[in-house]
Amino acid sequence: MPRFVDSMASREGRFALGTDMVSGQPYLSIPVSNRLADYEEYYRLTDSERVVFESDMVLAAAFAAKCRRREMDDRLILPPGADRGN
Repeated sequence: MPRFVDSMASREGRFALGTDMVSGQPYLSIPVSNRLADYEEYYRLTDSERVVFESDMVLAAAFAAKCRRREMDDRLILPPGADRGN
């Protein structure tokens, strides 16, 4: 069974919402790429943030933009590698 299971995604906003099956916590993920691979970064959400983001994609996209600017790194579920993507 995969650890991260998406429940909805925004192609336009380039993010997904889902559940970390290990902790049961909600997350928002964004796609990133480094010189070797494409992968996703997963950011921990509160339950209330998830409810809001599921009904307001504009707010979810704003949160995703903060993640891309690395302003939400304290919420990363998995630490980034040395060759962190953009």
